Amino acid sequence: MGKTFGSWLVILCLLFGSTLSHIPAAGAANLIADPALQLGIDKYHSGDQQEALSLLRGFVIRNYDSPELPRAYLYLARIFQNSGSHQEALLYTNRIPAAQKGPEALYIEGVSLVATGQYQTGMTTLLNTDPAALTPSDRARRIAALAEAHAGLGNNLEALTFIHRSPEPTDGKLLELAHAILKDRMTPIELDEASFMFRGTAIGQDALLQRALRAYSKNERDSARRLAAAVVQNPTPFPYRREAIALWEQLTGSSFLQRSIGIILPLTGRYATFGQLVRRGIELAAELHNQNRPPIRLEFRDSGATAEESTRIVSELSSEAGVMAIAGPLTGGAAAAAAEQAQRIGIPLLTMSPRDDLPETGRFIFRNSLTSHQQVEALVSHAMDRQGITTFAVLHPENKLGYEMTDLFIREVQYRGGQIVASQMYDEKATDFRRQVKLLKGEDPDAPDEDPKAKTDEVTEDDEAILEDPLPFQALFIPDYADKISLIAPQLLFYGIEDIQLLGINGWNSPDLLRTTGRYLQGAIFVDGFFRDSADPSIRQFVENHAAKYGEEPSILEAQGFDVANILFAQIDRPEIRTRQELQQALEQLSNFPGVSGSTSFGPTGDALKTLFLLQIERGSVIQLY
Repeated sequence: MGKTFGSWLVILCLLFGSTLSHIPAAGAANLIADPALQLGIDKYHSGDQQEALSLLRGFVIRNYDSPELPRAYLYLARIFQNSGSHQEALLYTNRIPAAQKGPEALYIEGVSLVATGQYQTGMTTLLNTDPAALTPSDRARRIAALAEAHAGLGNNLEALTFIHRSPEPTDGKLLELAHAILKDRMTPIELDEASFMFRGTAIGQDALLQRALRAYSKNERDSARRLAAAVVQNPTPFPYRREAIALWEQLTGSSFLQRSIGIILPLTGRYATFGQLVRRGIELAAELHNQNRPPIRLEFRDSGATAEESTRIVSELSSEAGVMAIAGPLTGGAAAAAAEQAQRIGIPLLTMSPRDDLPETGRFIFRNSLTSHQQVEALVSHAMDRQGITTFAVLHPENKLGYEMTDLFIREVQYRGGQIVASQMYDEKATDFRRQVKLLKGEDPDAPDEDPKAKTDEVTEDDEAILEDPLPFQALFIPDYADKISLIAPQLLFYGIEDIQLLGINGWNSPDLLRTTGRYLQGAIFVDGFFRDSADPSIRQFVENHAAKYGEEPSILEAQGFDVANILFAQIDRPEIRTRQELQQALEQLSNFPGVSGSTSFGPTGDALKTLFLLQIERGSVIQLY
């Protein structure tokens, strides 16, 4: 009873002179199926190569006439190929009948033939392999083997062409192979051709570098310097860029990375006024810095009319000027293009544009700008946490700023558990806001206005206080600029919206608003990133220095330029920071930098985490709450 059914089958076969071959094939397979094959394949895919090898070898020994042997041979060949034992790999692919060699077996065989120096045969085998049937990693290895075969046959340019046409032309191993070909196997004429054929690629950059190194070895210093400069001034990434920089520095006797920063601002055109104000702040920072520390040079560039121009300027500043970092641009399109290129090259860029998602471009991109989200968060936090306000209304213009600010405000209020009980919009060119004010109060805007005199005759002052319906909100948010607020504020009071908290954005911060409408805005609160009348000693000193240099007080634009420059100057001054990568890491770790536009740290995405100024209009003046 202890014997298995398989054992009894063997005994019966011996007794009656029968063999297992008399049993139908399907039945025999079921009776003697060996699980070692599938277990071995599973172990291979899980990465346990040694256990896979043991299981598959055992299967082959026990099942010498199994129809599954070609499958076992295929995986054994793979295991040996992966370990670099290409002769053993070929032993197993040769055991697979030619009619059963699919693309995978041909690929393994071709790669191993090339690896053992059988270049022509291996290349022919690989060219007869359908790459579409291979995995991405096998396709890349096939390309590398074809390139190696061409190189082995002396077809160096053809080898580089295969690497260039690879689905992953920037793959590190392929570029290592290209480097070996360029460095050791090419004639001077072939190297010249390669630098021309593959210009603008990693292979082309490496070809120029090898030409420069060969010229240097022959003491042709002028030629070597010219070629090395062409490499370092081209932003195309390639693995041997440091070697090119080292050669350039050796030939010129100066450091490639200078104590300098590039500045990209709109210096002409529609936004030139804003760009020039930021430039004032940056130049003031540089003047003060260079009085007591080793000077840092500023390389100013006009951001130009197109995004493509910003891309070109980033490349120029990075390569030709050798700046450590870039500040700017201001406008959204230019900033987005500059950020993409700076991230691609690997140079820190500190922009001042409020455009959405700029810092998310990559780890080399940072932003120091007053954003809409920062303003809304500071306002709502103060109103709800410090004043206890829970109900809000919004009156906003029908434009991009109005919609953006309103959406952010509503989200922030609701997130904190408050209520938006009314919202009205107006045309951005409007001058009469009667209808919107009435609707905010819940009144019929088409009803005739009451005669104020008749109302006074009908009720006493005490009766009026009793009869007047309370407003359904405690605070009103108006995200617009000072010129529009000067028209809105008097109408709010005239139509009965009073004794509530008015909330505004940094656009309210204007001396003209106080002169024309200050009496209607008593107690109103707004937020800004800079307050020129702050009692902070560093801000007072900045205002005085700016007035002495330019004859007028600064705005937030000058303050932002001043802070951006000083943030970068402070990092470049640190002796341990010698590379752009080290500068990028220092900016990531920046914490509570004491700027005149608020204390600044950078969050996980690279956006500035700033302490903004909460300002209030009090008796015709602006005071700082905190």
